[in-house]
Amino acid sequence: MRFVDLIDKKKKGYEHTKEEIQFIVDSLMNGRAEDYQVSAWLMAVYFKGMTLDETANLTQAIINSGEVIDLSPLRENCPHVADKHSTGGVGDKITLILIPLLAACGVPIAKLSGRGLGHTGGTIDKLESIPGFKTDLDVEELINKVKDVGLAIGAQTKRLTPADGKLYALRDVTATVDSIPLIASSVVSKKIASGADYVVLDVKYGSGAFIKTPEKACELAQWMVDIAQKLGKKFHAVITSMEQPLGRAVGNAIEVIESVEFLKGNMTPDIKELTYEMAALTLVSLQKAYSKEDAYAKIQTAIDTGSALECFKELIKSQGGNPLVVDNYRLFPQPAYAERIIAEKDGFISNIDAYKTAYACKLLGAGRERKTDPIDYSAGIYLNKIYGEPVSQGDVVATLYANDEGKLSLAREFLKEAFSYADYEQPHRNLIYRII
Repeated sequence: MRFVDLIDKKKKGYEHTKEEIQFIVDSLMNGRAEDYQVSAWLMAVYFKGMTLDETANLTQAIINSGEVIDLSPLRENCPHVADKHSTGGVGDKITLILIPLLAACGVPIAKLSGRGLGHTGGTIDKLESIPGFKTDLDVEELINKVKDVGLAIGAQTKRLTPADGKLYALRDVTATVDSIPLIASSVVSKKIASGADYVVLDVKYGSGAFIKTPEKACELAQWMVDIAQKLGKKFHAVITSMEQPLGRAVGNAIEVIESVEFLKGNMTPDIKELTYEMAALTLVSLQKAYSKEDAYAKIQTAIDTGSALECFKELIKSQGGNPLVVDNYRLFPQPAYAERIIAEKDGFISNIDAYKTAYACKLLGAGRERKTDPIDYSAGIYLNKIYGEPVSQGDVVATLYANDEGKLSLAREFLKEAFSYADYEQPHRNLIYRII
């Protein structure tokens, strides 16, 4: 078998066999294929596509390129271990809320998350804004912590799906990132290699997401669910809007604080809608609830009794963080400067552009260009007014936080442009487009 022949085969639109897919991944890993050959194959895939069988075989080959975490020790009390993945959004702190909620409802969670690249930090960055919080966990540590407290969140390890890392590096420099089969195989391989057998996917679309239309998000979601099924796993996908930021906080420490407030019962409607839906899907799928209504009742009880908040405290304590942050937000990194954005007219907030908000947050220091770049955990944006809320001229609609006064002025104009106003009350905004 020669790599050049496989490039030619895909260039002509033919389907690869399972053995050919394995050869491609093996050649990538052992160096027998040059980067330019793999790049040529990726470009052929980009234009000619892959079948579902091909993509499932590619996903399995990527999984086989590294370690697979064995979470069977966690299945004593619950036959399945759950996970959650988001395709990325603005103000997306759902993981920080959902994980302790599910743990409080009896679902063990061993989650691996990544750092942010682009507008704002990822889940790991947000958690590391908690003083002392350790995310660098080996597999044994991860499992033991879940056994002890019911949940753990660690940073992704390079030992899982190394082929995906190599493929993504080449996709990134050859303009082949936005290929549905390549995206789907990347996401599903990492989730399966992480050991979970049930995963709820939050597939986002809109100005603050890399997928711009709900139709394209549905296509990607269906591929991921179908691939997982072919590989013997159960996934659900919730297709959600990211035209506007989620909640009021965008940043790192500031999003952890909003997550704590949610677990205390202080919720914005948008975060509540998404969190409750994904939690209910998980509980029903894992037979921890009889119906969606039963699941909602269990979720609300976990909030009302404080058990979900207690799980978050235990997560922090278990991973070396200071659990006192839950009651004293001054223990988080504090910004040196703050600036307010003032409403210039009366009316109602009709839109807050997610991309412009995210870019302003990045200018404040909360995001990074490269994964090795440092970020400012205290930098961020608080939206004093969100979609649908009434405003009067002179009201504060947003507050910017930074440790560099110059960054405030750069971000201020960008954030002002993010806000749109209407003279009339706004209709309900449906965040969930479809569930697959």
